[in-house]
Amino acid sequence: MIKAALVQHQSRASAQATWEALARACRQAEAAGCRLVLLQELHNGDYFCQREDTACFDHAEPVPGPTTERLGALAAELRVVIVGSVFERRAAGVYHNTAVVLDADGRLAGVYRKMHIPDDPGFYEKFYFTPGDLGFEPIETAVGRLGVLVCWDQWFPEAARLMALAGAELLLYPTAIGWDPRDDAEEQARQLDAWMTVQRGHAIANGLPLLACNRVGFEPTPTAHHSAADTLAARSPEDGSEDGIHFWGNSFVCGPQGEILARAPADAEDLLIAEIDLQRSEQVRRIWPFLRDRRIDAYADLSKRWRD
Repeated sequence: MIKAALVQHQSRASAQATWEALARACRQAEAAGCRLVLLQELHNGDYFCQREDTACFDHAEPVPGPTTERLGALAAELRVVIVGSVFERRAAGVYHNTAVVLDADGRLAGVYRKMHIPDDPGFYEKFYFTPGDLGFEPIETAVGRLGVLVCWDQWFPEAARLMALAGAELLLYPTAIGWDPRDDAEEQARQLDAWMTVQRGHAIANGLPLLACNRVGFEPTPTAHHSAADTLAARSPEDGSEDGIHFWGNSFVCGPQGEILARAPADAEDLLIAEIDLQRSEQVRRIWPFLRDRRIDAYADLSKRWRD
């Protein structure tokens, strides 16, 4: 049994304010007995991918680098495992959306580079991120083998399955997803329900607990060379200026049968804490032996783009 915390928070006005909020939440998690802390996607600041702006590349950093050093020091101080998210500069012109795992001794246990890169209105990630090239490999930590994936990866059953086949004991998804404020209530409900359902399906199909940590709050689309935080005071859904994303929160933890163990609100920051029994996966897989009954001899066409 382990206790885990998910830090669901809003973008702050400065990087320092954001870091202070994250560090405070991690300390609160450790005080509550947590041994694992999951942060949201690109937690160091605004979700800058709402527009294409070459100035944003100035904020990328190497891995290892400033964020891993800072998170590593905090992990060692608290003796907890921290899963963070970095805009990685690998080389000039080569950038990644990278999850980093700091073990309880502060060591950089491993990294995962986001494999599936979206390019949709408000989510222009292909402009910024090179697809990952590290594959789907779990990361060994003091709390177990973590199958870390990132946001858009959470819609693809193949990613979760490959992590499970490689021995992952938990699936973790740092996330930045939300509504266009102009969508009506019915459409918003359908999107949120789909997001939770597909991930619970991954937990069920692989017999694994799953943690998804999302952003929360409205972030207006940044203007050129200005962050969402800079323009937040001037524009918001309430005043009719709805150009932006309302991140829908709802971070959650579910068990290996998709059962909800904990869920955060849609409209507020939260330190979501859940107890996870890693031994249940063994018992669930004995009665639902999906991995045993896979017809691996008949799945070759899954490697094709389309079956003509």
